[in-house]
Amino acid sequence: MQNSIIVQNLKCGGCAKTITSKISDIPNINDVKVDVETSAISFISDSSETTLKVIEKLKSIGYPSVDDENTFASKAKSFVSCATGKMSS
Repeated sequence: MQNSIIVQNLKCGGCAKTITSKISDIPNINDVKVDVETSAISFISDSSETTLKVIEKLKSIGYPSVDDENTFASKAKSFVSCATGKMSS
């Protein structure tokens, strides 16, 4: 099933690269796309349980959905995730 999640703290290509890498590692996730301008992550999953795993993974690396609280810890994690994505280029 096709999914789209709007996240917070998505600012650049480094963020997008980290998100794509981390989400693609989840089993049964395909066709991950990140739109930096709209802060949207789209992907295909096999079930709603798998989609929930993606939401939790995004939150754990600093990109909570717009429905979640954007804490200082989330902002700090996204900064690290962004830097990691930039360095892995």
